[in-house]
Amino acid sequence: MALTRRSFLVRTGAVGVASAIAPTLALGGEAQAATWRKRLTGADLDTNSRWQVAGTDLGIPYVLENGSIGYLFGDTFNTPWPEGPPLPNDWRSPVMLRSNVHPGAAGGVVFDSAARVAGNGRAPELMHNGHNGIGIDGLWEVTVIPNDGISFPETGRQLISYMSIENWNSAGPAGPHWRSRYAGLAYSDNGNDFVRTPLKWWNDATNTDPFQMWTMQRDGDWVYVFSVRAGRQDGPMMLRRVRWDRLFFPESYEGWGWNGSNLGWGRPCTPILTGRFGEPSVRRLADGTWVMSYLNCANGCIVTRTAAGPDQVWTAEKVQVTSWQEPGLYGGFIHPWSSRQPNDLHLMVSKWTRTLDGRSTAYHMSQFAGTA
Repeated sequence: MALTRRSFLVRTGAVGVASAIAPTLALGGEAQAATWRKRLTGADLDTNSRWQVAGTDLGIPYVLENGSIGYLFGDTFNTPWPEGPPLPNDWRSPVMLRSNVHPGAAGGVVFDSAARVAGNGRAPELMHNGHNGIGIDGLWEVTVIPNDGISFPETGRQLISYMSIENWNSAGPAGPHWRSRYAGLAYSDNGNDFVRTPLKWWNDATNTDPFQMWTMQRDGDWVYVFSVRAGRQDGPMMLRRVRWDRLFFPESYEGWGWNGSNLGWGRPCTPILTGRFGEPSVRRLADGTWVMSYLNCANGCIVTRTAAGPDQVWTAEKVQVTSWQEPGLYGGFIHPWSSRQPNDLHLMVSKWTRTLDGRSTAYHMSQFAGTA
């Protein structure tokens, strides 16, 4: 496996800026860092002894069709970090662990099961992965990385948005960026086995397509899709919506756009934000507040914004987790059971730290609690 995906954070984390564009963003707020609660994956934890999930990428929580929470991991290993030792180290992606424990409980998140496993045992991949070879569609694929998940109680179906990774080191103006070949959708009708559909949102020749890294949130009959470029590049964040039962029909997606005088649906997308975004995460809280989280690659911090709705004014960034608190951080994913109450915004934060000579020292996910 190529070990370049996250290593460029040190080189690129101080370049670029996450900024607002008129007229969508204008509100300010005081930043206050979240606090570390516990580490959730690692070779010394039961995620490894029970399911051989030790070193992990990401850890995206979403509501399953039965109301519990699934956590989606990208490149996963039975060793503390991707390079082992020993090798081979059972590289898998994506993998899902589950939990019905509220993140605000005294002991924090506790995983109780893994997808595609009855009880304890090795947690396998959820779907086909080319693993540095020819993928399911006959194209070269380094790996498959999940973007987000969503479920539909009406049908019992789950969907995962993912990226098919072409390489980890495409040239870019601020250093190498990973390149996705396309974003796709996979589905499961049994909550375990996911089928990759033929649908593809292709990246472009310049690796600047803004519809590669998705986060999805349902509200009523609509699913709202926020997306950015692959590779943590400078660029726009776009907003689309689609009826929940039309996600497999690209022509049904509506863009949110500016026509020169006002913003509205059913138009070509125009940016709702611009910046250098890491993986985005958006969730609608129980009180109706929308919360967005992402890595701001300008300052190396996990930041959040809030809004009254997906197409409403988003507040200024609020710093939740800094790179001083959690060196090597990159993913900050909002737990769906979070609330606006103090210290009840629960973030799943992934990290990968390495020495100057390339040896990993941490590759796991932790739980933080802050205030939206």
